[in-house]
Amino acid sequence: MSDYSSSSAAAPAATALPATVYLIAVGAFALGMASYVTAGLMPMIASAFSVSLALAAQLVTAFTLAYGLGSPLVVALLPARAQRSGLLTALAVFVLANGASALAPGFSSLLAWRAIAGIGAGVYLALGIAAAAGVSAPQQRGKAIGVIMGGMAGGTVLGVPLSLLLAQQLGWTAALWLVAILGALALAGLLWRLPALPEVPATSLRRKLGLLADGQVLAILLVSLLAAIASLGMYTFIAPLLAWSAQGAAISPTPFLWAWGVGGIVGSVLVGPWADKIAAPKLTCFILLLLALALCALPLAAGWSAWLMLAPIVLWGAAGWALQVPQNQRLLAVRARQGDGNLAIALNESALYLGSAIGAAMGGLLLLLDWPMWLLAAGAAFVAAAALLLQLPAARRS
Repeated sequence: MSDYSSSSAAAPAATALPATVYLIAVGAFALGMASYVTAGLMPMIASAFSVSLALAAQLVTAFTLAYGLGSPLVVALLPARAQRSGLLTALAVFVLANGASALAPGFSSLLAWRAIAGIGAGVYLALGIAAAAGVSAPQQRGKAIGVIMGGMAGGTVLGVPLSLLLAQQLGWTAALWLVAILGALALAGLLWRLPALPEVPATSLRRKLGLLADGQVLAILLVSLLAAIASLGMYTFIAPLLAWSAQGAAISPTPFLWAWGVGGIVGSVLVGPWADKIAAPKLTCFILLLLALALCALPLAAGWSAWLMLAPIVLWGAAGWALQVPQNQRLLAVRARQGDGNLAIALNESALYLGSAIGAAMGGLLLLLDWPMWLLAAGAAFVAAAALLLQLPAARRS
């Protein structure tokens, strides 16, 4: 089956994206904040509820596990005619769960509300990407998905520091209220502007689960998994890599984290128009090549100066975030006839979270075995190269 990108090569000149796409992106911005802000709030929450930091860290675990494992199940159970209402309901659940988190009387209830927020976030993003592609012209679907991913990256890069600054002034609940308010604004806009979404074929749960036997889908998900192991897994170890490069001298990781995030925003936005011109498998190959080269360059730059790492870190962030635009675009194309592209996207998000966890665990094991730090970055580059090799047959066929 051809990809959206390949079918749109001869499309007429693009017009402006529908306003709905940008409203969905506002919700994605709130999701990006919610996904990472709790990690920065852990000391405040631990103190507020008189729990250990280790226990407070389970708030992140609850959110990510519910996001990665719970959301595909909910999307699979969603009726074919409930795509619009499902999108709005998922965002409403996300908003209410974040507000309830801020009002939680105890740690147990806070933990439960973070899990509920994670499910709402995962369902919203999967349905939101599918909706953004559905309301956009065929030659603009890649750009629309890029805007959504750019919103998510922006929430991580810009929204998290802003919410943490607010928390320092007004308390940890203020950060969650900010997430809820932004989500509520997106919900109000979508209630007003979201049109009826294109109908998808009614499919039984058994047939939906059949996508797990689709070789094309599994190959795409495996590429996403390997890319996440390399990119998101390595992200966990930026600070130790800096310490190794600076030979023990104190150096703040903040500028480098910002560089990675800004690269992610730029990559997500810039890749969209290219995704509408280049076949998705070929574009994925190019992005994976950039990711592997950036990760290879990390230890080389670190050997000279920690500050030289800024350039490959920007490229690494751009490639890591940009990759999911053609990946999601291709999943929608591959499953267009079956009408379960939103479920495929939810599974893709699960692959990203699983890859992040595997990458962090593998890196931690290497550090535990006292392997040299440069080998960690080289290993991440090797995994990215493996994803590239896996992607090459699809690129040749396209």
